[in-house]
Amino acid sequence: MDCPVEEGQIRRALEGLADMRLQFNLPARTLAINAPATTMEKAVAAIQAVGFKTETLQAPPAEADTAKARRRELVQLLAALGVAFVAELVSLLASETLPWKIGGMAVAGVAIALAGLAVFQKGLSALFRRELNINALMSVAVIGAFVIGEWPEAAMVMALYSLAELIEARSVERARNAIAGLLALTPQQAEVRQANGSWKLQDAKTVAVGAVVRVKPGERLALDGRVTAGQGAIDQSPVTGESIPVDKVAGDEVFAGTINQSGSLEFEVTRPATDTVLARIIHAVEDAQGQRAPTQRFVDKFSAVYTPAIFVMALALAIGAPLLAGWPWLTAIYKALVLLVIACPCALVISTPVTVVSGLAAAARRGILIKGGAYLEEARRLKAVALDKTGTLTEGKPKLVAHEVLPQAMSEAEVLAVAASLAARSDHPVSKAVAQGLSRELRDVIGFGAELGRGVQGTIGGVTYTLGNHRWLHERGLCSAELEAQMQVHEAKGRTLSVLANDCGALALFAVADTTKATSRQAIAELKALGVRPVMLTGDNPSTARAIGAEVGIDDVRASLLPQDKQAVIAELGRAGPTGMVGDGINDSPSLAASAVGFSMGAAGTDTAKEAADVLIMNDDLRRVPETIRLSRKTHAVLWQNILLALGIKSVFFALAVFGNATMWMAVFADMGASLLVVFNGLRLLRSTNAR
Repeated sequence: MDCPVEEGQIRRALEGLADMRLQFNLPARTLAINAPATTMEKAVAAIQAVGFKTETLQAPPAEADTAKARRRELVQLLAALGVAFVAELVSLLASETLPWKIGGMAVAGVAIALAGLAVFQKGLSALFRRELNINALMSVAVIGAFVIGEWPEAAMVMALYSLAELIEARSVERARNAIAGLLALTPQQAEVRQANGSWKLQDAKTVAVGAVVRVKPGERLALDGRVTAGQGAIDQSPVTGESIPVDKVAGDEVFAGTINQSGSLEFEVTRPATDTVLARIIHAVEDAQGQRAPTQRFVDKFSAVYTPAIFVMALALAIGAPLLAGWPWLTAIYKALVLLVIACPCALVISTPVTVVSGLAAAARRGILIKGGAYLEEARRLKAVALDKTGTLTEGKPKLVAHEVLPQAMSEAEVLAVAASLAARSDHPVSKAVAQGLSRELRDVIGFGAELGRGVQGTIGGVTYTLGNHRWLHERGLCSAELEAQMQVHEAKGRTLSVLANDCGALALFAVADTTKATSRQAIAELKALGVRPVMLTGDNPSTARAIGAEVGIDDVRASLLPQDKQAVIAELGRAGPTGMVGDGINDSPSLAASAVGFSMGAAGTDTAKEAADVLIMNDDLRRVPETIRLSRKTHAVLWQNILLALGIKSVFFALAVFGNATMWMAVFADMGASLLVVFNGLRLLRSTNAR
């Protein structure tokens, strides 16, 4: 099973069987079937009936076994080429006597058997079923050449064709290995803390969730986990695509396959080796490879018409040219056979899957996990992208962004120490942000209490203080016109205010806000440069939404939206063209599912959002969204370059075959050259360091 055409043959052979799930892996030449035992037996029989030899495996073949099989196949094909060369020498040097002819034909037959027995089996099986595919065309061409006396050329053509198929298959493997190679980044062993406190190397697959693992500077992490002790700078590029190492301290997540560049870390294992983020990326991309992209479906439909049409044309040339144009029969038949070889749609059908797989692999290297070729192609068509605010455009965590100490008898240091002491005793996110932002030495608080929806209070140094919101200040009659004006300045920017006060009046203002991500403004600018309209969707209040929108450069801001409202906006925008959605929360899931392409923040996003999305941004960098669109456009361009390249080369040699002096050797080289050109052109996506 070497190409999508043969995959299609097997799919059609299994169409009538129920209760069955198929997962094709062309580069590895394997098919995983999930079905009851009785159905499995029928499936194997159906596959064998269409000319394929089956070998049942309990697990995918090991890399060493695959490499060994490839080497054996290469040696066999090189032997076939040698024997075909001997057949050519016999035809050139030997006399025309019958024994020499029989000997030469026997040598040519050996070469054909060595190189093309599998091709014949599949080709003849297709002809018996009245199907015309690549193997059927080659089988007819080689048998025809042998019959009309061109047996040395028939042998060489079959050997070269099979060699080209092998080179093509190896080239396609490069795209898949770009993903599978990530798995090799994960160490096989991990240093695990034992019950007695000692450390011992252990097979990573046997390390249980909850175990504590140590990783030293310069080592790769074997498992996912959460840091419990130590600190270090982690190179996360294999998983998230980030080029700059990320500092990790206690409580931070770490991923398998990443590199600890400095410091010794201990982390608690949070996932087994088979379920690490890196392993899930690889499995998801492999699943995505099985989904047929729109261009691939178009090419498959085209080749289904193209191949029979070429066969009919060749037949018409072989019969019609002698009858209508007076060509010699052998000349007409030979040209028809050359036409069959030229017409093999290998380059055409291989052009799309290798390009799509390369695009998926290139995206994964950048920390962009695309769930299928359809979404990789669809992203280029986006006219608008709707973006959630919290956690997508912003950090999603409140921070102290400003504070003002009001004129009074206390010193500024004393006021800030009192505020930090009260805020540190509260679990409210706003209070936590104030405490973290001030970072002061804390005072003892007596009689601490919290008022729901208002704030906190307590006694420090014999004085009772409150740290609360605007409403509580009003209720206590401590607001003044001047203070109101100061507060309105902050509230107009979408900030949440806490006011420190005592019985005498307000002492200080603390403004807390969800700050925008450092990359948000650049991401929005890149979307606009691509001609994509950014729209903000948020459930937050209009003033906060407008402030964030102005900060990142979004003009179209929709605020105070419920999940169903966001979904309605996606439908509205979709009427003007395909619309994407970027979000990270459960409330974004309906919109992600309704959009043409849904993007979820992979690290910070909820499981529900990740499930509903079509693209996961593993490092939560919003710039990956325009990068996905650029990659989609580049992939689409390469797809059509390959299609036009394959058809263009075949058109030139088609004319040469009919009106010139093209030989079967030239035909097979044209087919081989076109196939390799489109493969290498598709692989350019892997070599590209960016999608611009």
